[in-house]
Amino acid sequence: MFDAIKVRIKQGKQYISDVKRAEINPKFRGFPKLDDKTCTRCDNCAGVCPSGAVTVNTLKIDMGKCTFCGDCQRACPNQSIQFTNFHKLSADRREALIVNENTDPNQYTVDAVQSRHEIKRLFGRSLKLRSVSAGGCNGCELELNACSNVNFDMTRFGIEIVASPRHADGIVITGPVSENMAYALEDTLLAVPSPRIIIAMGTCAISGGVFQNSPALNRKFFDKYKIDLYVPGCPVHPLTFVNGILRFLGR
Repeated sequence: MFDAIKVRIKQGKQYISDVKRAEINPKFRGFPKLDDKTCTRCDNCAGVCPSGAVTVNTLKIDMGKCTFCGDCQRACPNQSIQFTNFHKLSADRREALIVNENTDPNQYTVDAVQSRHEIKRLFGRSLKLRSVSAGGCNGCELELNACSNVNFDMTRFGIEIVASPRHADGIVITGPVSENMAYALEDTLLAVPSPRIIIAMGTCAISGGVFQNSPALNRKFFDKYKIDLYVPGCPVHPLTFVNGILRFLGR
C-alpha cells in the first residue's frame, strides 16, 4: 500500500485540472491568422489546398473544410496565412466556421457557440452521447476516445460516450458519411429518444473534407437534420471537443 502511495505522489496529477485554460503544444495547428492586406491574390494557397477551404478574392478559410495540413501557409510567399495554436474552434452555426482577417479568436469563442437555456436545462448536468463512425479514418474516433482518458476526463463533467443510442441524449458523427453508412447513421439518430442533439466532429463530418466530391458519399443526412454543434479539426483535438461541449451546455 505504501508503495502505491509513493507512486501516486511521484506521478502527481494525471488529469488536466482546468481544461478551459489548459496550454496546448505550440506546434498544434489551430485557429488561422489571416492578413488580407499582404495577400497578392497569387492563388498559390487555394491551389494547394486539398479540400478547397481557402478563398483569395477576400482571404478566407473555411475551418469546416480545412484539414489543418499547413500547405497553404507554406505556399504563401507573403506569409498572409499563419496557423496559431488556439484550439477553441467549435461553432453552433456552419457559417461561423468561415474566418477572415477580422475574426478575432477570443471574440470567436464568445460568438461562435451561444448556449441556449433549454439545452442547459435538459443536458447541463449530464450528457450521454453515442458515437457513429460514418466511414471515417479512425483519427477523430481515437481523439474522441481520448476525451474520456485520465488526461482529459470529460466524464467528470457528466459527458460520456455510451454503447447504445437508447441510452443517449444525442450522437457524435465522425467521418464523411459513406453510402454504406448513411442508413445506419439515420437509424442510430432515430433510436435516440427526443429531445436529442447532433454533433458533427471533424472536417470529414462537417463538409466531407478531402472526400467531399466522392461518389461514394451520401450526405443527405445533413440536409434533413439540423446540426447543433460543429467541432472542426483533422483530427479534432480532445480539448477542442471538450471545450466546445462545455460551452454548448453553458458550463
